[in-house]
Amino acid sequence: MNKVELLAPAGNLEKLKVAIIYGADAVYIGGEVFSLRAKADNFDKEKMIEGLKFAHERGKKIYVTVNIFAHNSDLAGMPEYIKQLYDIGVDAVIVSDLGVFSIVREVAPNLEVHISTQSNNTNYKTCEFYHKMGAKRIVLARELSLKEIKEIREKIPVDLELEAFVHGAMCMAYSGRCLLSNYMTGRDANRGACAHPCRYKYHLVEEKRPGEYFEIDEDERGTYIMNSQDLCMIEHIPDLVDSGITSFKIEGRMKSSYYVASVIKAYREAIDSYLKDRDNYKFNPKWIEELSKASHREFSTGFYYGKPKTQVYDNSSYIRSHDIVGLVVDYDDNLKIATIEQRNRVFKGEEVEVLTPVGENYCMVLNDMWNEEGEEIDVAPHPQMIYKIKAEKQLKQYDMLVKEKGE
Repeated sequence: MNKVELLAPAGNLEKLKVAIIYGADAVYIGGEVFSLRAKADNFDKEKMIEGLKFAHERGKKIYVTVNIFAHNSDLAGMPEYIKQLYDIGVDAVIVSDLGVFSIVREVAPNLEVHISTQSNNTNYKTCEFYHKMGAKRIVLARELSLKEIKEIREKIPVDLELEAFVHGAMCMAYSGRCLLSNYMTGRDANRGACAHPCRYKYHLVEEKRPGEYFEIDEDERGTYIMNSQDLCMIEHIPDLVDSGITSFKIEGRMKSSYYVASVIKAYREAIDSYLKDRDNYKFNPKWIEELSKASHREFSTGFYYGKPKTQVYDNSSYIRSHDIVGLVVDYDDNLKIATIEQRNRVFKGEEVEVLTPVGENYCMVLNDMWNEEGEEIDVAPHPQMIYKIKAEKQLKQYDMLVKEKGE
């Protein structure tokens, strides 16, 4: 296998562009309906068309999630929506429901179909079944080991692609099929509105002793018995490639542009390094160091090497050592001045790291800052305000200024 697709998440248009600039081969997004991330910004028709144009001009692909478990009421308007996706040039749709699959085949028979991980695809016979129905790709269940994936690859048609999650949040429920949110809050996880109650803090109450709260773990704060770790397989790229996985999928349509950029860049470099020279490949610790700066939970290899320890019992918080403080939107080569869109507050005189799509990151000090009116400023405090900085080294659009937390 000389080519592996790196598939990135994008919750909005900016994240889509960042993902592609930082090395993704394809991006998966959600429309305003029929997607399992209802709380993401998502894409209306106009933004989707703009995203498709941006991607296709660069030889990249866009997949759209239509992966809810549809109730009768959800089917209204779905044929028209699917036809619209096909007409504007979407590269594939990701579905989990057989009824939705049948609609795709009826109204857009030439539209590529990927079967979502929500369908808990755990064996080669399931893969064969969907292939006979016309599916191009299977998104494997997260509960599979590398050994099982290899066996599936060996027993399915050569032209059937396999996609698997390699990085990001994991769900405590089987392949994400959870009723906990629906039961506790009325928000249906399988229709895009999960409230993430698995991240809550819990105590144990015995039936005949109401009001007496017992610790499930010896911790006076309670315990997070269902709070999963994050998946991270960047140290195991050779095993992933050799297993026969076609597409390496990054989780995180709700995550920040900084998360998308740092994770995609790290995996891009690791994948390319291995495919370029397998015999002499050596893991570079900087890759995991860089992607660890963005928001994440404790890392795990999930089910890839057998039954995992995936729970984080002591808290439900994210780990985040760095924040993005600005996104580069323009650079004047003559004046050596960069135009920045603010993402977090930053002060004159602070040192920031420049995260760039290709090449080594580097540090610089913000010695000079101006607002849009050209007035000198000591701080950029307002969300998404435009400010300018002096930068002797050329900055490129979509470079990011990153600052260590607490500085």
